[in-house]
Amino acid sequence: MLTFLTRRIAAGIATLVVAIFLMYLLVDLAIDPLADLVDSTAPNKAELIQARINLLHLDQSVFVRFFTWAGHFITGDFGTAWKTGQEVGPLVGHAIGSTLQLVTAATVLSLVLGVAVGVVSALRQYSTFDYVIIFVSFLLYSLPSFWIAILLKQWGAIGFNDFLADPVIAWPTIALFAVVSGLVWMIAVGGSRTRRIQTFAIAAVATFSAVAFVQLTDWWSTPHFGPVLIGVTGLALAFAVSGLSAGFGNRKALYTAVTTVLVGLVLYYPMQALFDNVDESNLLIAGLAVVAIGIGYLLGYLFRGPDWRVSSRVGAIVAFLVASMIYIDQILQVWPAYFRALKGRPIPTFGDSTPNLGGNYWVQTLDSLTHLLLPTLTLILVAFAAYTRYSRSSMLEVMSQDYIRTARAKGLNERTVVMRHGFRNTLIPLATIVPIDIITLIGGAVITEAVFARPGMGALFVTSLQHAEIDPVMAYLVITAALAIIANIVADLVYAAVDPRIRLNP
Repeated sequence: MLTFLTRRIAAGIATLVVAIFLMYLLVDLAIDPLADLVDSTAPNKAELIQARINLLHLDQSVFVRFFTWAGHFITGDFGTAWKTGQEVGPLVGHAIGSTLQLVTAATVLSLVLGVAVGVVSALRQYSTFDYVIIFVSFLLYSLPSFWIAILLKQWGAIGFNDFLADPVIAWPTIALFAVVSGLVWMIAVGGSRTRRIQTFAIAAVATFSAVAFVQLTDWWSTPHFGPVLIGVTGLALAFAVSGLSAGFGNRKALYTAVTTVLVGLVLYYPMQALFDNVDESNLLIAGLAVVAIGIGYLLGYLFRGPDWRVSSRVGAIVAFLVASMIYIDQILQVWPAYFRALKGRPIPTFGDSTPNLGGNYWVQTLDSLTHLLLPTLTLILVAFAAYTRYSRSSMLEVMSQDYIRTARAKGLNERTVVMRHGFRNTLIPLATIVPIDIITLIGGAVITEAVFARPGMGALFVTSLQHAEIDPVMAYLVITAALAIIANIVADLVYAAVDPRIRLNP
């Protein structure tokens, strides 16, 4: 392992040095810092040109300028955006922070949804659900991201903000939505005719009840979860996680999941008091999340069962989900004040924050989330299509292997065959795809950031290139090139970790 890492890191550094040198030469050829002065009609044009040549050292060889820049960069001096006079370090710091927010949410959600839908589609091969997912995946994959972004701005922001002025949904629309939801769940779950009818009825009634609850309680004006919704949703998630991860035959895991939800409900009001009496921060929230996961893990250890690790895993997952609902509920409590501050139009269409908003931690967090909503959804829809196709193809290949037939022949139930033997191996190809996709997004979702005017890495690169500012352009290229090399090394390590057939050179 150490030999492998040493080799890859050494090769990566060599590749990075050569790539940086070539990129500097290409960028120097591509930009012309004197372009605006050449076309100038100023009487002191010659003096202005000479002053800029002296400022940017354009009278020196490009090789001299490269080694001068590289020496400063290695010591932590990223240079200056000469046109604006801003230091490149803070510019890159803010840009990469904005992009990381976008990338983290988009990657996690698209991966979870894409893999889940792709696996179900493979298990329902050639069914109505499979054909629908294939059509939707190819449709989303074919649509330009800027078109998706524009549609979301029109209907997800402007249209939804107009709806919030008078948030009333007609009852026939609610009924139609419930029927559509029932049909989707029916074709997704499949089974016998009786099972399909039962699934349709349960899904339709649940959807109708949920939307009717939102309508009758004026939830749009004062959105919240509260202990009741957290309890109901938490119990549903407890049964779902327990069933998928351990099977309903493992009663200890189910008891762990249900007990974790009850503990979360008991701690709901003490957590409200805690949030009211402390200065919140992202570090505090992360610490509380770790504590919640630890409590769920401990409960699983205490209940034990056939394998205490399974119970602990179920408890940790459910604890994280319940803690997330409590966290979101706390954010939603400031919605009325935020709604009034933005004059009834809370879903923004540009930027990453509202200027001069003020407010406490929860207001700022809600503001960041609303600004992330549409660009994140844009990236999710595009990435969802790709991950769905990858996971479907991988699952179909895995489920046709001999060891799957052997597992079934030995009498294992279908859940065990699919989740333990099929699903895990389905993730192996994604181990190489996801790290590289993440780095690609960190490089800047240029189109998405341009449409939503987010000051991320892509926007920094485009703006700096237009202004002929070589220092921020090179900082962007160095960071993205380094991350790309790191991503390839990480992909190899992850691949070796999840696939027992792969061994790294000693």
